Amino acid sequence: MVIARWDPFRDLEELQERVNRLFQDRMGRGEPRERAWAPVVDAYEDENNIVLRAELPGMKREDINIEVTQDSLTISGERKFEEDKKNYVRVERPYGPFARTFAINTPVNTANVKATYKDGILELIIPKAEETRPRKIQVSVE
Repeated sequence: MVIARWDPFRDLEELQERVNRLFQDRMGRGEPRERAWAPVVDAYEDENNIVLRAELPGMKREDINIEVTQDSLTISGERKFEEDKKNYVRVERPYGPFARTFAINTPVNTANVKATYKDGILELIIPKAEETRPRKIQVSVE
């Protein structure tokens, strides 16, 4: 599993960002802007695979990049704001580039990774290497 580093100042930074947004928001009208964002992710593992699901609503497959090595998995991309002559009253969804990297602490078979993207959910199935899978040993009687 992935161990997340605790940042004691993260809550303070989020509070400051909210206050800044409050003063930047002019009469309820928002300007589309790029800001740091990252998709939320669920990950689990079973005997044979590591499975990761990331929420990437509104993105196109071409805008998503996935890199898997023996040590890490990186999902990156960019959610683009499509300017279409509409007079937006509010823009709250984040746009711009993102990148998430996860440590892989189990040997995996990088050649057989499967990725699907449906209804805004990216699902990665990363098979574990054969030597890490549990094997059942048959006991013979002599």
